[in-house]
Amino acid sequence: MTTSRVPRSSLDGLRDGAVVARLEQENAQLRHAVDSHATVDQAIGVLTAIHQLAPAMGFEVLREVSQHTNTKLHTVAETVIAWALGQPLPELVGQELYAAVQRRSRQRDAPGGEAG
Repeated sequence: MTTSRVPRSSLDGLRDGAVVARLEQENAQLRHAVDSHATVDQAIGVLTAIHQLAPAMGFEVLREVSQHTNTKLHTVAETVIAWALGQPLPELVGQELYAAVQRRSRQRDAPGGEAG
């Protein structure tokens, strides 16, 4: 015999509603992650094409710019894509991007460095 004042079907409905809400939140987070990943991949492609960097180096450039400007990686990637489409780069991002590309280019060109 159940001593709860709430009928069993109501408890199941609450539990099911919580599960659905949690799954919807996880789904939204996964969609955001996939979108961010695609944006980062596109920005890596921009850096690869413009600066002749290997994709791994392109990612490192984005990561460094993100860290040095205290900007989320996907935001830096969006900025790089907008720049490739003709928008100006914010001054700080432009400075850090140039510096990071120069560091990676020196690594690439150094004896035993990664080939582009």
